[in-house]
Amino acid sequence: MKCTVLLIAFIFSYAHALERPSLQAIIDSTPKDATVVLKAGTYQGPVIVNKAITIDGRNEVIFDGGGKGSVITILADGVVVKNLKVINSGDSHDKMDAGILVRSSNNKFHNNIISNTLFGFNLAKSHNNELIGNDISSKKVDLGMRGDGIKVWASNNNLFSKNIIHDSRDMVIWYSDGNKVLDNKGWNNRYSLHFMYSGANTVLRNKYRNSAVGIFLMYSHDTVIENNQISFSTGGTGMGIGMKEVDNLTIRFNSIVYNTTGIYLDQSPHKPSAHNIIFGNTIAHNKDGVVLHGTLINNVFKGNAFLDNIEDVYVHSNGTASENIWSGNYWADYEGFDRNSDGYGDYKFTKKKYFAQQWIEHPNGKFFYGSPILSVLNFLSRLAPLSEPIFVLEDKKPIFFKNSKLRLSSNNMVFDRSELIFDEDLEDDEDY
Repeated sequence: MKCTVLLIAFIFSYAHALERPSLQAIIDSTPKDATVVLKAGTYQGPVIVNKAITIDGRNEVIFDGGGKGSVITILADGVVVKNLKVINSGDSHDKMDAGILVRSSNNKFHNNIISNTLFGFNLAKSHNNELIGNDISSKKVDLGMRGDGIKVWASNNNLFSKNIIHDSRDMVIWYSDGNKVLDNKGWNNRYSLHFMYSGANTVLRNKYRNSAVGIFLMYSHDTVIENNQISFSTGGTGMGIGMKEVDNLTIRFNSIVYNTTGIYLDQSPHKPSAHNIIFGNTIAHNKDGVVLHGTLINNVFKGNAFLDNIEDVYVHSNGTASENIWSGNYWADYEGFDRNSDGYGDYKFTKKKYFAQQWIEHPNGKFFYGSPILSVLNFLSRLAPLSEPIFVLEDKKPIFFKNSKLRLSSNNMVFDRSELIFDEDLEDDEDY
């Protein structure tokens, strides 16, 4: 008897499913500029949207890709997808299977949950889109095998705001200009944010933590990174903000704490006439506050607070940081007074590399980095140098008090471009 009842229930359920149109059919039958009407529940994808419609899940609807391809593919301009849960994309990196794959412009994606998808959002040649308030995570596989929470390729003037990206791989913006990344949060990723061959992007008020790298830029230019919080980027290559061959970058008013490296510069700036501005940041409790990959020029460091880093500034290959502008920074290691009470130290702050730091360059010496024995050796070498120390940098106007308003004042933030070092003859070199 019980088996008969179960069989009848299954038949009715199956018949009802056959009567209900497919999700693709529902979308195809929805008129342009109308809203797709769906009852609460789970709907099987994948689906393709090729007209300007609104899909509002009202936080009651789930689109399930069934592990095949991208769950939703947007081909039309002007589509709105909001309050929807999107799950179970395919796992092909070649096809870049995503929760929502976008190949059009002027769309809005608000307050969606994207989970167990390889890539979260995948935008290519898609401009003027809005991604606001989405929660994005990848498949539960090894970090390198996850897809990117948000992947942006050749797409300009998009807004990414108040999204949460976690347990994913990266957020990447490549070959793309004029994008805004505002008020997002990210954790347990590889790169919280990665730019490549991109320019004039804006990164404001984001909070990134517990990832291998906070923000990294390669071959990019004219981007502003402001008022972000970047912490616990740890591991051998962990860094808060890193750059390689980057020009006219502005890094200001950020909190960069508890990272292996706070700020890392490699061949930046790249063009002889370019510069980078590092203003008013708190760089604290890192293994190395700022690392220069060899001697670089034309970086401007003003109004920064260097607090309790093992090394405030470290230069690879016995190079020097002196060909950059260092002025008006606060140095916890400053040994001096402010007898005239003008807010600046009476004497310039000078950083030199002594024997202990030089020894760390040796691979076997790195094992002892930060150990008591090296601290003692460093103290003794400063007290009575065993060899001529290497000059690293000089700050002629160090701020005396950590919380001094002078450090972030407009007067302290300006710089004279005539102080920069560049070869004007190289500026117009076509082969550069």
